[in-house]
Amino acid sequence: MQRQKILITGASSGLGEGMARAFAAKGRDLALCARRVDRLEELKAELLERHPGISVAVAALDVNDHEQVPKVFAELSDELGGIDRVVVNAGIGKGAPLGSGKLWANKATIETNLVAALVQIETAIEMFKQAGGGHLVLVSSVLGNKGVPGVKAAYAASKAGVSSLGESLRAEFAKGPIKVTTLEPGYIESEMTAKSASTMLMVDNATGVKAMVDAMEREAGRAAVPWWPWAPLVQVMRVLPPQLTKYFA
Repeated sequence: MQRQKILITGASSGLGEGMARAFAAKGRDLALCARRVDRLEELKAELLERHPGISVAVAALDVNDHEQVPKVFAELSDELGGIDRVVVNAGIGKGAPLGSGKLWANKATIETNLVAALVQIETAIEMFKQAGGGHLVLVSSVLGNKGVPGVKAAYAASKAGVSSLGESLRAEFAKGPIKVTTLEPGYIESEMTAKSASTMLMVDNATGVKAMVDAMEREAGRAAVPWWPWAPLVQVMRVLPPQLTKYFA
């Protein structure tokens, strides 16, 4: 099934921006939201110039402003005439070792990556139920498969929560018009991964985004992306002794 009208949160940079470009090239209509609306307007102008046949709606949204999420989703849906797919992508990579006195960083990560994701999920499911169907995409992480020590501890926990929500939703909607995909990106070039640029496992943004979009188009249930090397590595991560997971963090 082709999803024509796609809403992406956190679309002003990184993977969200990359997905917007990829779907625009496929002729899809886009609803893009993020905090940095000036960057969204620039992206909108670029996409409409390259692909004049599509529609692009943009809106400012801080996903931690929970009351605004349903309002902005509804406004974007009205502007496009409906939404077929919602990509819950907005997230942050802040963090510090637990007990290091930087609770604010870990709290912000959990609130943005998990609590705000839950708000987006609730909103999207309600929209899809009213519309008679839709495709929900949750952007998790390969680190959601295993707890890791150090600065990524809270991040891994937040993404594990997102993946768990995806599993629950797939079970709930196993038979029905609402489809759920959980994407688990490895290290893909973006603003969030810039500090990890030295890792040998990093792939460029275009390669990573293509893998994500391909998995979405298949409406896969759960996918580590890109498949190589991350699908095999995820299996390894799950059985590693805890002290060895630091190499993935």
